[in-house]
Amino acid sequence: MSNYFYTAKSLDGKTQTGVLDAKDERQIAQNLKDKGLILIKAVIEDKKTDSKLNFSIPFLGVSSTEKIIMVRNMGVMFSTGLSLVKSFDILSIQTKNKKLKSALLDIKEKINKGESLSDSLAKYPNIFSELFINMIKVGEESGTLDEILRILSLQLTREHELKSKIRNAMIYPSLILMVMLGVGAVIITVVLPSLNVFFVSLNVDIPIYTRILLFLGTFLSVHWYLLFLVPLLLVVSFWLTIRTKSGKKAMDSFLIKMPVISPIVKKNNSAFFVRSLSSLTASGVALTRSLEIVSKTLSNYHFKAALTDASSKIKKGEKLSLALKAHQNIFPFGVIEMIEVGEETGKTSDILKKLAEFYEQEAVDAIEKLAILIEPILIIVLGLAVGFFAFSIIQPMYSSLQFINQ
Repeated sequence: MSNYFYTAKSLDGKTQTGVLDAKDERQIAQNLKDKGLILIKAVIEDKKTDSKLNFSIPFLGVSSTEKIIMVRNMGVMFSTGLSLVKSFDILSIQTKNKKLKSALLDIKEKINKGESLSDSLAKYPNIFSELFINMIKVGEESGTLDEILRILSLQLTREHELKSKIRNAMIYPSLILMVMLGVGAVIITVVLPSLNVFFVSLNVDIPIYTRILLFLGTFLSVHWYLLFLVPLLLVVSFWLTIRTKSGKKAMDSFLIKMPVISPIVKKNNSAFFVRSLSSLTASGVALTRSLEIVSKTLSNYHFKAALTDASSKIKKGEKLSLALKAHQNIFPFGVIEMIEVGEETGKTSDILKKLAEFYEQEAVDAIEKLAILIEPILIIVLGLAVGFFAFSIIQPMYSSLQFINQ
């Protein structure tokens, strides 16, 4: 048994210190938890501990998988009674990501100096989202951090699964498109210049569309770098445009009205909206605050505006379902209706969870259907391109041979 000098946080956020006689940190954490306190740090009175901070500047981001593993491990360690300082020390050792390791070590030092966990996490908005931080804050204030970590782990896992399924569904069509562009580049820069020499040697008239095609091939065989430079400039210009408020709004308006893409955008944003709102309300975050947080996590401008508007209406006394009805054109059928049922039955949280699972699957199904639709379209486009190329080259070649025979 040793005397430990401890630092702990009460449920109202106040810091408390003292000395306890215990065999290890786990026993101290359990004793303090019984008193409604969260252990921040525990040090044997006659022992000094030094820690060094890693100031390396990482360039890679933190993947969702790494954050999921971190939250799961933190939940397990916290439930067993380990202090936050010790937990973050272990988490920093476990992770291989330099950026996350640096952040965890710094967070450990901040907690060690008396800062709350949520305030420490808030120093790293590029790693931990506002939704993440607010859920942790609620857990600290309510004394249910272990339950919040479980909900947060589920939230991150579901988001990761949805994004992964959508990404995987688009891999094959993307590969087909890349192969098409690669083959087209080879034909234009290698095949067409050779054919141009052939037609020039015949000294015969060729159709205008064939001359344009041959000129393009000859030009790009000399200025081949334009095949990479022009697409790159177009992509950068497009990216810079949608980074502006007006450009982002115009792009989101186009996507939400486009026949094939619109259902995917609506279901995808609805899935993220319902899942995030479910997690926040289950954690105890006020509905208006939850809507404000969720609005910042969504990608579409119109969904952001709808949730912000709904939050302001709820503050005036309206129900969520009624507040969202003004924007029912952007939500898939059933979202607002099911929320209304939840409000009437008092089971909004349960219905939100079921809705989240339903629309997550709907979003994945819509993407898979689009991927299946894209494949024959790309094949048709490829066939038309080959047909045009063949007609443009073979037809004047056949005419030239007839002229020679005469």
